Amino acid sequence: MVREISAGGVVVRHRDGVWWMAAIEPPAEHPHGTEHKASVTSKPTVAKRKIVLALPKGLVDPGEKPDETALREVQEETGVSADLVAKLGDIKYVYSRSWGDGARVFKIVSFYLMRYRSGRINQIAPQMRIEVARACWVPLEDAAKLLAYRGEKQMARRALEYVEAYPEL
Repeated sequence: MVREISAGGVVVRHRDGVWWMAAIEPPAEHPHGTEHKASVTSKPTVAKRKIVLALPKGLVDPGEKPDETALREVQEETGVSADLVAKLGDIKYVYSRSWGDGARVFKIVSFYLMRYRSGRINQIAPQMRIEVARACWVPLEDAAKLLAYRGEKQMARRALEYVEAYPEL
């Protein structure tokens, strides 16, 4: 079985008395040419895709540490820079590639809590648009309901617990 190691971030920002979290919306078309897991509902003349929100993340490059990957992926996929606060945990799962060799992959994704430092959300390089349709701020309190994937929902809940325990963050 193939192994993949990835890392990502839960970037939080306190503004107007509310904690916000950076999320990304993957494009309707998956980068490998297959439809993303979003559901599609058809109307007589217009097809509408359900919005899928996820956390910024990506593969750890050779020689890179997971926390470095997380910071890089956050900047590339959201347009914001952040500072590491704490490791939130790991998500582990198995999936089958829907492209290329169709191999089964054991994946580990390490997630880190980060504090927003600078930058504008969604101001990303044009070549990143194959991975990210848009990036946006969502209320951290609502993030677990808004994110599409179970493990990422868990990371958002952990981030919320952290900021509630350490409001001076």
